Amino acid sequence: NADAEILGLPDIVIQIFLGTGIAMILATCMIGQLATQVNASHCMIDYINNYFALFTLYVAMTIEFTGIMHSSYLIQNILAALSGKPIQSNEEPRTPFQMAFFYGRVLLSLAILCFALAVTFEALWAGNTTMWEGVPRVVSLILFFGLMSVVGMLEGMQIAFFAVAKLPASERGNSFFAKKTCNLLFKGNGQNLPGFMIGRQLTVVSCFFVVARVTTLNIEDNEPNVFGVTDSSQAFLNTGLHAAVITTILASITWQLAASAFPLAFLANPATYILLVIALTLEATGVCAGAWV
Repeated sequence: NADAEILGLPDIVIQIFLGTGIAMILATCMIGQLATQVNASHCMIDYINNYFALFTLYVAMTIEFTGIMHSSYLIQNILAALSGKPIQSNEEPRTPFQMAFFYGRVLLSLAILCFALAVTFEALWAGNTTMWEGVPRVVSLILFFGLMSVVGMLEGMQIAFFAVAKLPASERGNSFFAKKTCNLLFKGNGQNLPGFMIGRQLTVVSCFFVVARVTTLNIEDNEPNVFGVTDSSQAFLNTGLHAAVITTILASITWQLAASAFPLAFLANPATYILLVIALTLEATGVCAGAWV
């Protein structure tokens, strides 16, 4: 609440940190994400040597089994076909029943994704989201696609950077921006790669906070439900799970799969170099240095 009084701080300070969400962004980055990533990178085995890690794995596998995100596998297959790279797997070939079950979940996932997008666009155009007042709907729509693309690029860059990290310099591409990106990323003692990870995380969380405002529904009791659904269905949509489906598939998994299939194409993209510079600049400010404590 930007109107709250905290520690006697001036209103302008409270407005900046609470009203804009900067305080929550920094707390989420340092406490909820970067701190655990730093610990896991240094204590890999110890980090998973507990029952909570096992529980988290089972929950993730259960969610994957439901097929909600299976449309990402379809994208993976399409990208593999485009790149001419067969998907390597240690699993046995699927039986006809397993194939039908798999693609049935793919169709289910596509239907859920399309419905989630339809709900978001309908609510956004009707002004029934938590987007800041005064922001035109067209601007909100542009922000939605723009920030989703930025997040997707950053997700893909992470995959592409690790894919080329062990390649000799001669195999990292010959384009102008591929060379500039690699020279900046791998120069010196290699500290720019973990530095990018920190700056990337801060940028991703910042983008997601805005995207969350665009996709989160805000239906008043006296207003009609989206597409005329029942009150119980509207209450379910108000939880924001439809937004989680959209962002996970379209702003994360899709771009990661694209980067894994075409890592050199990501390096040659001018946007990759620009986002790398932005991420390193944010990391250099030290705003997330608390994650190393």
